[in-house]
Amino acid sequence: MISRPLDLSSHLSPPPRDWDWLFYVNAGLLVLFFFLFGSRFVLCPGLGTDFRLPNTPPNASGASTTTHVISVQRGGIIFADPGGNLSLEQLRAWLATAARQSREPRLLVRASVDVSLGDLSAIRTAAEEAGFVGIVWGAENDRGSTR
Repeated sequence: MISRPLDLSSHLSPPPRDWDWLFYVNAGLLVLFFFLFGSRFVLCPGLGTDFRLPNTPPNASGASTTTHVISVQRGGIIFADPGGNLSLEQLRAWLATAARQSREPRLLVRASVDVSLGDLSAIRTAAEEAGFVGIVWGAENDRGSTR
């Protein structure tokens, strides 16, 4: 036959049948590595499911409109709406360009409960240096409070 002139497939040896167990070992190791070294950010990057805002007593927070929003998590993870994941230095540049876009720019900082006060003060300083006239810290009302 012209399509198979050398007939190489007849000279190949069949695959060994005693190595079927190796497939299950490989599959088991893959599952083990996904459980050990997996991250909740691998399949869906963004805020984790454990993002919680701090609680405030009812009637203690005032409503204010904002022009820009950022979300901050522990470890210096900062998400800006059009900018994505930013470092603190990248956030400074983003804040400078965002402040020029509005006449009276106001920033809403949605910081998780476990963000350090040092990170929050660095963000506040960067926003004030960029020209934001107001900075609003996001919080949830404490439903258990009897005030």
